[in-house]
Amino acid sequence: MTEQKVAVVTGASSGIGAATARRLAAEGFEVVLTARRTERIEELAKELGGRAHTLDVTDRTAVDAFAAEVGRVDVLVNNAGGAIGAESVEAGDPADWLAMYQVNVLGVLHMTQALLPALRASGDGTVLVLSSTAALTAYEGGGGYVAAKHAAHTIAATLRLELCGEPIRVIEIAPGMVKSEGFAVTRFRGDEEKAAAVYAGVAEPLTSQDVADTVAWAVTRPSHVNIDLLVVRPRAQAANHKVHRA
Repeated sequence: MTEQKVAVVTGASSGIGAATARRLAAEGFEVVLTARRTERIEELAKELGGRAHTLDVTDRTAVDAFAAEVGRVDVLVNNAGGAIGAESVEAGDPADWLAMYQVNVLGVLHMTQALLPALRASGDGTVLVLSSTAALTAYEGGGGYVAAKHAAHTIAATLRLELCGEPIRVIEIAPGMVKSEGFAVTRFRGDEEKAAAVYAGVAEPLTSQDVADTVAWAVTRPSHVNIDLLVVRPRAQAANHKVHRA
């Protein structure tokens, strides 16, 4: 009997991370859910028959301890991330930029470095980076987030070159406008009105489930097929700055 494959999903307590965990479990993976919110991931792990590990991806010591005990890993989904603020570059708070860099960039680095030995040992590993269309195109008010996601994009691109010839795929999924739990609210520091305005008049922004479907499709392609970069947007969004609003 073939041993069940294992997928590690970071930021799995809500939004795209939780949806991805559900979707990969449906595909037959044993899902290891990591996030800082223990109660949420433990509840979801119980539902999915997976495992929950409380983890802050910006804490390298904790990440290394997790890697030492997790065991087999076939897929790593680097989902943990987020945006803080929408100020101009001139007015941006360096502390916000640092926080975004730590989770969106160093978090990806920590998890990838720590789990590469297990992914290599699997004989057919996959590293997936959940970036953003912000990783590809700048927009006003997004300087810190854009910079961080550009860095995450570069990690994926560089790692793919460096691992060429090894049994490890490196995939990047770059979603556009997603109406996911908490993302915009966090960005606007709890201001529900500003968060709602992001999606005002947009008939159908992407959902967390839409992105999770894309992740599941990418990681379940035949082993010789690598989805280098997949951009996914709602039909109403032609570019970061071009959105149809009714």
